[in-house]
Amino acid sequence: MSPVSRARKKNPQPAAPSVNGLFKDVLRDFSGLAAEPGPFDVELLASEVLGQWWDLAVEGDEELGLELIAFAQRKITPGAAALLAALKVVAETEEERAAAADALAVVLSRGIPEPEWAASAGRVTVGECWRTGDVYGDESSLLCVFSRGDATLGLLALLDFTERGRVRDLVVIDAPIEVLAEMRAQAAEDAELVVLEKVEPEDAHRLLVEGIAETDGMEEPEVGADYARFHAIALTWCRALPEPSQSPAVQEWTPEQREAAVEEFVAASGQPEREIARLLVDHGCRTEPADPLRVGPEKLARFLEALLGGEYELEDEDALAPVVLAWAAWAAARDGRSEVAVAALVADVTEYLEEYLADEPDEDEPNDYLDGTEAPEEVLAVVERRRFAVPSLDTVIGDEELTDLDPADPEQRRLLVIGEHPEYHESLADDSFDGQPRLHLALKTTLVDQLWEDSPEEVWPAALRLAERGLSRDEVLGELVAVLEGQLEETGEDRLDYDLDGYREALEQV
Repeated sequence: MSPVSRARKKNPQPAAPSVNGLFKDVLRDFSGLAAEPGPFDVELLASEVLGQWWDLAVEGDEELGLELIAFAQRKITPGAAALLAALKVVAETEEERAAAADALAVVLSRGIPEPEWAASAGRVTVGECWRTGDVYGDESSLLCVFSRGDATLGLLALLDFTERGRVRDLVVIDAPIEVLAEMRAQAAEDAELVVLEKVEPEDAHRLLVEGIAETDGMEEPEVGADYARFHAIALTWCRALPEPSQSPAVQEWTPEQREAAVEEFVAASGQPEREIARLLVDHGCRTEPADPLRVGPEKLARFLEALLGGEYELEDEDALAPVVLAWAAWAAARDGRSEVAVAALVADVTEYLEEYLADEPDEDEPNDYLDGTEAPEEVLAVVERRRFAVPSLDTVIGDEELTDLDPADPEQRRLLVIGEHPEYHESLADDSFDGQPRLHLALKTTLVDQLWEDSPEEVWPAALRLAERGLSRDEVLGELVAVLEGQLEETGEDRLDYDLDGYREALEQV
């Protein structure tokens, strides 16, 4: 939940040709404060000022705050006193706050009066804290309410638990009570997939401070548009929240614990593939060491993105879809999710996998293995079966290279089968191409057609059983061709025919 519409509107700052020009603009802004500004106006202005160079601080240039303080100390103006009184409270480091306090004392000693609001700066009353998010625990929005006098504001933080609980965005909210009402309405409307819970202030402190630190420690953090702008005020108000008790250090899983999780999954799901399960466990340990087996749509989407980006090496990509789907269902049930939540998760992951399995992960490109009639829950099974039947859409026959063939076209599908047998290419056009070679090619083409159309439906389960015994695709097809050949019937016509009932029974015995 990110009610940006309720965020405080940003006052555009004039561009500065230099650092000194920026500092002069900052003093001008503070000089323009009303004699009695609103309770939160000074802190928000200071936060916006510091947010202008948050990116530079992330890149390692952390001296601008101290340079601004030194610049203001040299000015004998009410604007300098106002700026330093604000930075004494809102500056992000203890060093900067101490430097601002010392510089303010220097400016006041020169006869400049201290702003009347200085004594109340940073002093807020902590209200309720609430958190809402998806039931899986991928993301949540944390709302903390703060007040001073008659004014009340809310701090809304978007927490991402797929990346160690980091804060992805920060927004200051003018009407936190209305936002909380929206949270309650959303949770009531979709109780199976959305949770809302009250958070103790000390827990809110931990989530905010640790989440902001996680983001700030990243080399190139991706954050929302308001993160830098409200970064300093968030840290300021966090200091008003009670300190949490020290949490025990998260213990990294041992190799034995990781392997035990893999075996638990294999035993519960019946999926024999361990390579992908190990990668899923490793991904969980890397991104969420406190709860490696927690599962959610975003967490699994990030896993697939990591595979696409080459962060993990995968030898058997054909097994990816069924294993990831089985993992999603197993881990969600293990976490106590409802049947509705498990089904919704599987549907989301099915969509992600369909994009991953496409030749080009572009939603505007049609998937060559689908015709659009499949139900969402059928998509992955259809793609897996048809990819087994036709693993590539490119082939070479003789000296001719054929690319981007349509596997749904029986004639082009036949060309792809022929391309797998270069030993026949020279003799195909010859009248002498007959006998067992021709029969074998015809039977294999028929078998590939059967797998594509899933008719008879006993063919694909037989292929899976053979693959589970360790046979390669070529070996599986060879075994099934032999089964089909064993059911051929003699006809007086020059065409291929077989006993369908006998074929089905033979397939079930494979």
